[in-house]
Amino acid sequence: MAVGTAALILILSVYNGFDRIIKESLSDLAPDVLVTPVSGKYFVPSGPAFDALLDDSRVAQVCSVLEEEVFVSYGGRQQLARAKGVDAVYEEESQLASHVVEGEFSLHDGDLPQAVVGASLAREMGIRTHFVEPLVLYYPRRGARISLLGPTASLGSVKMQPAALVSVNATVDGDLLVVPLEEMRSLLGLTDEVSGVELRLAGASSGQAVSSRTNRKFLRELQELLGPSYRVQDRVQQQPSLYKMMRYEKLAIYLILLFVVIIIASNIFGSLSMLSIAKRDDMATLRAMGADDRLVRRIFIWEGWLVSLCGLLVGLVTGVALALVQQHFGIIKMPGGFFLQAYPVVLQPSDVVWTVLGVGAVGFLISLLASPKPESSSISTHSATNATSTQR
Repeated sequence: MAVGTAALILILSVYNGFDRIIKESLSDLAPDVLVTPVSGKYFVPSGPAFDALLDDSRVAQVCSVLEEEVFVSYGGRQQLARAKGVDAVYEEESQLASHVVEGEFSLHDGDLPQAVVGASLAREMGIRTHFVEPLVLYYPRRGARISLLGPTASLGSVKMQPAALVSVNATVDGDLLVVPLEEMRSLLGLTDEVSGVELRLAGASSGQAVSSRTNRKFLRELQELLGPSYRVQDRVQQQPSLYKMMRYEKLAIYLILLFVVIIIASNIFGSLSMLSIAKRDDMATLRAMGADDRLVRRIFIWEGWLVSLCGLLVGLVTGVALALVQQHFGIIKMPGGFFLQAYPVVLQPSDVVWTVLGVGAVGFLISLLASPKPESSSISTHSATNATSTQR
């Protein structure tokens, strides 16, 4: 039981560590709050509501973005990508600069536009930052007729040099393309429209969703201020499937490890079962002294549960101590060439609580099942009575 409890604490803490790293990486790409239109793809961010965001002390950064699926060509290779046009505020304060693996995060070289490309997309298309080959983006012109003889004539295009390659994660890197907002508007044939307004909140910690009471109040106020024509989403609402998957993965890990604890607890079941057989005479003596079946059964239940609770206590202390040592000192190193030097560990109080509840419940149920049943107790009582009569 001690080994199973310690394993629960350690494995859940390691999962929390990797979970935090994933959320921190995604937080560098996804904003704390995203404002998008309920109907349509584009809107003009103007009016008193958007002006108030610039003066709100709770908002640290306001960025206008324009996202669309585009056709990318580079050196004779073609690929679809999710292009994201961003303004000067995003360019100056973007967290993506910390994920650069080649080049320098910059969307302008003087007056010349530049692009930031995901590492996986760059690998597939052979994009390098020091080459002179331009990156060409294509998108159908608004209102243009598509001719079967010359379909490329109906496509708008913009050219720019790749300035940097960034790596966030395998999923994002496959279609990530960040370009200047004005170039994206020129490609789509727009003037002042955007597809969304991204907000970074003051005091929001990296990797955490907007969950504090103050931030939730801000979201409600912002939704009321913008009205029903706009959709206000925090980071969880922007990527609901990802956060649901993370929660379900952790629940699955917890249930699997709890099942292992159940298998371990079968030793207690076997020990109590053998003990009830060996102690039949003692049980008969207790009943002759006035003890009923319920008291005898409670003795076995408490004995088995105390054994499991002792294992729970030892495993809890061991698991928490090892998790804290790894969390602060990183003794166990990561193998291979990972960017992490040691296994990430984050000990959460909720994991300790659920481990105590789960292991404690398993120990109690096993003890309850292994305790002698009233039917067998009555037989033992009858045998004890016959034995006493014979002695008399």
